[in-house]
Amino acid sequence: MYNYILGSITDIESTYIVLESSGIGYQIFTPNPYSFDIGTTYKVYVYQVIREDENSLYGFKTKEEKELFLKLISVKGLGPKMALPILATGSISGIVDAIERENLLYLKKFPKIGDKVAKQIILDLKGKISITGVEVEHSVTSYEELIEVLKGLGYKEKEIKSIVVKVDQNLTIEEQVKEALKLLLK
Repeated sequence: MYNYILGSITDIESTYIVLESSGIGYQIFTPNPYSFDIGTTYKVYVYQVIREDENSLYGFKTKEEKELFLKLISVKGLGPKMALPILATGSISGIVDAIERENLLYLKKFPKIGDKVAKQIILDLKGKISITGVEVEHSVTSYEELIEVLKGLGYKEKEIKSIVVKVDQNLTIEEQVKEALKLLLK
């Protein structure tokens, strides 16, 4: 089992990064790949999923993100691919707050999270998590990257195009994603 991998980012796609360490390029699924910069060295906290038909790495910039991810995937009916879009908001405190306040509407607005899963998240995690904020890396971007990130999170192109024009293009990609997700969650 891996705890973290220290390496340089060589590629960024809409759902994953490629982190090169000791001559090996690891494909790592992350909540917001565009928060990383190509050519920069990062310590990426990873979680490995091994199943009969899958061997995947999920990565996070902070231990807090990884900790919340592990708690989310412990919920019955919530797998790693459903947990990533929840973390993509970048607001760990918002997610924890929604769970503690039993805010079903907040949780149900994430892709693939219905009433049953939202209730299960609250049932399994209420009172069991206390996680602080996340460090934010900055880099300027365009709407194309924002659209790709949102598509990677499972939103439909029609939904994305209706809100993307309302997002300030002068923000970093991470701030744009946060703003876009707030608009999509309304």
